[in-house]
Amino acid sequence: MFSFFIARRYLFSRKSHHTINIISGISAGGVAVATMAMVVTLSVFNGFREYVASYFTSFDPELKVVLCEGMSVAADDPSLVALRQYDGVDVYTEVYEDQALIVGNDRQWVVTIKGVDDNFDRQANLSDILYGDGEFVLHADVLDYGVMGIRLAQQLGLGARYDGALPIYAPRRGEQVNMANPMQSFSSDELYSPGVVFAVNQSRYDAHYILTSLSFARRLFDAQGLVSSVELRLKSGVKQGNAQKEIQALLGPRFEVLNRYEQQHDTFRIMQVEKFIAYLFLSFILLVASFNIIGSLSMLMIDKQADVQTLRSLGANDEQVSRIFLLEGWLISGIGAAIGIALGLLLCYLQMQFGFVKLGRSEGSYIVDAYPVSVHATDLFVIFATVLAVGLVAVWFPVRRMTRTMLNQYTD
Repeated sequence: MFSFFIARRYLFSRKSHHTINIISGISAGGVAVATMAMVVTLSVFNGFREYVASYFTSFDPELKVVLCEGMSVAADDPSLVALRQYDGVDVYTEVYEDQALIVGNDRQWVVTIKGVDDNFDRQANLSDILYGDGEFVLHADVLDYGVMGIRLAQQLGLGARYDGALPIYAPRRGEQVNMANPMQSFSSDELYSPGVVFAVNQSRYDAHYILTSLSFARRLFDAQGLVSSVELRLKSGVKQGNAQKEIQALLGPRFEVLNRYEQQHDTFRIMQVEKFIAYLFLSFILLVASFNIIGSLSMLMIDKQADVQTLRSLGANDEQVSRIFLLEGWLISGIGAAIGIALGLLLCYLQMQFGFVKLGRSEGSYIVDAYPVSVHATDLFVIFATVLAVGLVAVWFPVRRMTRTMLNQYTD
């Protein structure tokens, strides 16, 4: 308490040399700029993460049940039957998904056929992702319809509505390719256009997926009575985290229950790694900026030599004197951190309101025109703690050594 009181007085009191005040201000300013950069950069990473997640929520279910091993399981498996009776599930959608070859407009493309139950329109927010003058329909009488991703339709040279049947081919289960007549090794079927395509602005879906009926997928892939996954929509008021744990315990180790972020683990993992690397680089810049504090403390020690002699005469020991200048450096870091966080929050607010930092030179160049920003309280806490830790590390050894040298001179 004694050391902190003296350090605070030294920080805000007028020095005999005005240069010390200027250098202290520059030191705090350097820390503030580095801190501001950390706040803005991490908030932009958060913004991109949430922006990407907002598109996934239109297509990916709240929870998805997949097999840990194998590709498919019987739809009437006892574990899945028990899941149907779980009270927290509002919509239970069976899915069979596999790859096939599509031929259209003299072009061929390997696609993912996703066969879904008739209740899929209650599972996904289709109104947010469908484009065209038709309507979402999976089958009618003897016809099966295929809703393809918008980029897939472009690659095949098709529009939202294509004329005639679209041939689909899939290799037969357990058969080797007949080199004399390869087509005999494939089962085939046809899909028709409902007049709409979907767009979630993610290449994984828009360029490779076709939504169709579950019966068509089972027939094409010879998978009668099987599912490759189950998609769940929870009832209103049910907490997703609790439901995920309970369903996982209900199904056992054969199955894995994934939330939306876990369904896109690779994408969000890469974004998290990029954010962490940016944090490390900015922390290094912060460390370099903190070294300016050493110059300020060196001049302060010279300026306060008479005070140090007085304090020692009054009974202050060497440890207390050293702690005074350490706390002085820490206070400069703390003030710089507070100013930097405030400026960072101001810039983030202005960007959220006005979007003055654009991604492209003209509107429409990218999916989003301005850099998205999202401020997280945990990031602010980590940044503030990092600044204080880096500031303490930067001045610890130099201040201890300079203080020891100065005190040894008095002893001699």
